[in-house]
Amino acid sequence: MGLGKLFNTLDSAGLVVLRLGLALVFIAHGGQKLFGWFGGAGLEASLAHFEQALGIPMAAALLAMVAEFFGGVGVLLGVLTRVAALGLTTVMAVAMFKVHLPHGFFLNWSCVPELGHGLEFNLALAAMSLTLMITGPGRFSIDKWISEL
Repeated sequence: MGLGKLFNTLDSAGLVVLRLGLALVFIAHGGQKLFGWFGGAGLEASLAHFEQALGIPMAAALLAMVAEFFGGVGVLLGVLTRVAALGLTTVMAVAMFKVHLPHGFFLNWSCVPELGHGLEFNLALAAMSLTLMITGPGRFSIDKWISEL
């Protein structure tokens, strides 16, 4: 892929809305895991949970947490958006198959919480990330500015 294709994007305001919503979710969730923000467990406890409860090696868990937070920042700013979105899509694919698939499709938060959380939320986030990989970040992004140089 040439650099032009990496930064090229559609001139769409709708992608900005998609990008901002996706970024806020990932920055918040990554911030919980890495920094303990928003009532999160923080880095040490999150790494231990990934390894002990989910069987995910520490290096892979750390990479996922970094991808969530900094991928979210990249998507928010619209910088290296396709790279950031690839990381987010990968994290969601692993989460869907490793963690959420055994609980089915639905979140089950309000009706039957003991069933666990299905994969529907992760699927929506993955679809949003894939959209940005295909289209780029849209208007008001660093990628768009770079593509116009």
